[in-house]
Amino acid sequence: MEQGKLHNRIALVTGAGRLKGIGAAICKQLAKEGADIYFTYWSDYDQSMPWGVQQDEPEILKKEIESLGVTCYKAEIDLSNPENIEPLMKTVRIKLGEPKILVNNAAFSTSNSFMDLQVTDMDNHYAVNIRATTLLSVEFARHFSSASGGRIINLTSGQSLGAMPGELAYATTKGAVEAFTKTLSAEVAYKGITVNAVNPGPTQTGWVTEEDEEVLKGSFPLERLGEPGDVARLISFLASDDAKWITGQVIHSEGGFKR
Repeated sequence: MEQGKLHNRIALVTGAGRLKGIGAAICKQLAKEGADIYFTYWSDYDQSMPWGVQQDEPEILKKEIESLGVTCYKAEIDLSNPENIEPLMKTVRIKLGEPKILVNNAAFSTSNSFMDLQVTDMDNHYAVNIRATTLLSVEFARHFSSASGGRIINLTSGQSLGAMPGELAYATTKGAVEAFTKTLSAEVAYKGITVNAVNPGPTQTGWVTEEDEEVLKGSFPLERLGEPGDVARLISFLASDDAKWITGQVIHSEGGFKR
């Protein structure tokens, strides 16, 4: 059989507990290209959201990944606790080996306007969206020992392209991911690591109602919302050697979405 572009590489993907989610699609796409996968999830958060999650979804995802002929491990980890970051990276190295790919997909998101924003809202968003992303990336880069091929890929939501009323804490923390991406890319380039961010635009992962989806379709020239597979294919490309000259970029892959 023809080997995929990520054959024998190890990828850590965060926030991949929901079968309909972007994280699950990323895991499966990387696995199709031959990467071994370690993914994290946090059921308490997903269960608190309107879309919810079934208890067996992470295990189903693990089996789907393994059916693609690669090795897969999973762990339920609260990334808002900074004490969990270093042990996670150590576990990945013990179970699979040195990861070459880190996808920071885990996110915290609740609606907040300036009228109702509380300190705890900011803390909850900051802990996952920027602190966990930063600490995971730093831990990955510090221990990366290969001469080339390192990939850090962050998820953002186009905060630099326009306002997000009612999403003050989310927009603030995810916007910081763009600045972090550009600065870190300059710091770790000498280690053979590229750092990029991807904005997938509005993506149907179960959070958009049928009524809202019909309205949103009018904002896309392609007359549909994004699908998890759309962003997963882009991230798979960025993780491959084909993208070794791309770093420090925020790629807005959102189907021509008009704000």
